[in-house]
Amino acid sequence: MTASPGMTIPPDQAQRLQASSDMLRQGRREEAIALLRSLVRDAPKLAPAQRLLGVGLSEVGDLMGAEVAFRAAIAADPSMVLSYTGLAETLRLLDRGTEAVELLEPLVTPQTTDLNLLTYFGFALQSVGRWDDALVWLDQATKTSSFSAVAEHNLASALADLSRPAEAESAARRAFAKGLDAPETWLVLARTLEAQDRPEEAEAAYAEALRGRPGYTDVIGDLSKRVWTRTGDARAAEAVLDEALARDRSNPQLFVHKAKLKEFVGDPKGAAEALDRALQLSADPMLHVAAAQLWVRTDPETAMYHAQRAFALRPDNYAVIAILCQARLAMGRPDEAAGLAEILTERQPWDQYALALLATAWRLQGDPRYRELYDYGLWVRSFALTPPPGWASVPAYLADLERELQPLHPFLGHPIGQSVRHGSQTRADLKGAQTPALKAFTQALDAPIRAYMAAVGEGSDPLRRRKTGDYRFDGVWSVCLRPGGFHVDHVHHRGWLSSAFYVSLPEAIGNGREGWLKFGEPGVPTSPLLGAQHFERPEPGKLVLFPSYMWHGTVGFSGDQTRLSIAFDVVPA
Repeated sequence: MTASPGMTIPPDQAQRLQASSDMLRQGRREEAIALLRSLVRDAPKLAPAQRLLGVGLSEVGDLMGAEVAFRAAIAADPSMVLSYTGLAETLRLLDRGTEAVELLEPLVTPQTTDLNLLTYFGFALQSVGRWDDALVWLDQATKTSSFSAVAEHNLASALADLSRPAEAESAARRAFAKGLDAPETWLVLARTLEAQDRPEEAEAAYAEALRGRPGYTDVIGDLSKRVWTRTGDARAAEAVLDEALARDRSNPQLFVHKAKLKEFVGDPKGAAEALDRALQLSADPMLHVAAAQLWVRTDPETAMYHAQRAFALRPDNYAVIAILCQARLAMGRPDEAAGLAEILTERQPWDQYALALLATAWRLQGDPRYRELYDYGLWVRSFALTPPPGWASVPAYLADLERELQPLHPFLGHPIGQSVRHGSQTRADLKGAQTPALKAFTQALDAPIRAYMAAVGEGSDPLRRRKTGDYRFDGVWSVCLRPGGFHVDHVHHRGWLSSAFYVSLPEAIGNGREGWLKFGEPGVPTSPLLGAQHFERPEPGKLVLFPSYMWHGTVGFSGDQTRLSIAFDVVPA
C-alpha cells in the first residue's frame, strides 16, 4: 500500500492499511471497513485510509458514507488523484453527474495521461449527456495508455452508446487483442454486431459472453429479446429465460427480464407475477421502480406505494424521482409532480423526458409555460424532401428507398423497450448505410434541418438555448408498421430534434386520422386524462421535425397494407 510522496506512515498504521487493502482484494469488505473505521478514528488525516474506506463503502452500496470518506481523503491530501476519481464515481452513482464533472474538469487537460482520471471524467460527462465530449477523453485514454485493454472496452461501450457500431466493434476487438476476455466486452461486441445486422456473428459473441459467465443476466435478456423480435414467438422467447431460471431461481434480474418481456407481449398479469417474485428475492429499490412503472397505468395507488418505497431507499436517484413524479401525475397531484420534475430538469437539463414530465404537470395546472413548450405552430414544422442528386423525382427516389428498406425489416415481433407496437424497427443505424438511396438520405436532410434551425430563431427556451449552429445525427432508423400497428406516446430522452419521414403509406391514411402522427398526449397516465392536441397527416416524401421533448405517437390503422417510415434524432454539434 503506497502513500503520497513525502508522507511517512507509522508502522502500525501502515500494517493496518495494508491488511485492509488485502481484505478488499479478497472480497472481505465488512472486515476491511471495520478495520479502516478504526484506523481513521486513530488517524483521521491519513488520506490513504480515508480513500480505501470510501472504496469499501462504495462496494457495499453505502454511497453517502463513501462520499464523506472520499471528501475527507481529499481534505487530508489534495494531491491524491485516486480520491478525486473515487469521489467523482460516487457522485455519478448518486445521480449527481454535474458535480462529478465540476470536480474533475479542472484536473484534466489535453496533456493528461492518468488512465483513471481520463476514464472517470469520461464517465461523468456521459452521465450529464455530454456524449461527444466523453468520447474525446475516453479516446485519449486509449492513446495515452496504449497497453490498456480496459480503456479500449470503455471506448467501445461509449461508441456503441453513440450509435457508431462499426467503430465500437473495432475498439472491442482491440480490447481482445490486448488480452481482455471479459464477458462485458463480448456483450458490447454482440450488440454492435446486432446493430450492423450480422446476427450469426452476434450469436457467437453472445455465446462467448455466456462461456465466461453462464448466468450473465444481461446476455440472457438480450437473447430472449432476439428470439421474440425475430420470430414473434412469445413462448420461445420466454423459454430462454425459463431455462436460465431452471438453473438459478435466486436471481431477481432474470425475473425482471421476464416481467419486461411479458409486459411488451401483452401479458400484464404475468409481468406482475414475475416482478413480485423478484421483489421477494431482493430489496433493491430499482425493483420497486420497475413495479411502479408496471402498475402506474392500471393501479396508480399500487404504483404510488412502490414509488414511495423506492424513494425511501434512494431519494437522490433520478429514476426513483421520475417514477414518483409519474405516480403523482397518475393520482392527479400535478403540484407535487411539478416539483419533482423541476428537480429532474435541474439535475439533467438535457434530458427530454424530464422536460416532458414538467410540461405535463404544467398542462394539468393550467400553467401558461406549457403553451410555450408545446407551441405547435412554432415547433412542429413539415418539409417536402427534395430528391437527392441522381433521382429525377421524389416518387422515383421513394421507390428506391422502399426497395432498400424492405429487406431490413425481417422481424416479426416488435422491439422490447421501444415505442413500436405490431411492427418492426431496424437494428442497424442507417446513417452508416452504403446502399445508394439510404446513403443519400442523410445528405438530403441537411437543408430542411438547417431551415428548421433558422426558422425557430434564437431564444432561452430548452430547445433554442442549445443551438450551436450545427448538428449531428444521433441515430437513424426505420419502422414498418403492420395493420393495427402504432407507436405508443413517447419522447426521445437523449435527443434535441426528432423526426418522422414517410416512405410508403397504407390507403387507410385517408380514413379519418388512421395512421396519423399525433402530439401532446402524454405517454404517462394522468388524472384527468389528457388527449392529443395536434395531428400531422403523413404523406410520401414528407418530413416532420419537432423538439424531442414533445410527446408524440401514432394513431392505429386498419386494412392490409404496411406503413413504412424513417426517423432520426439530431443533437447540437
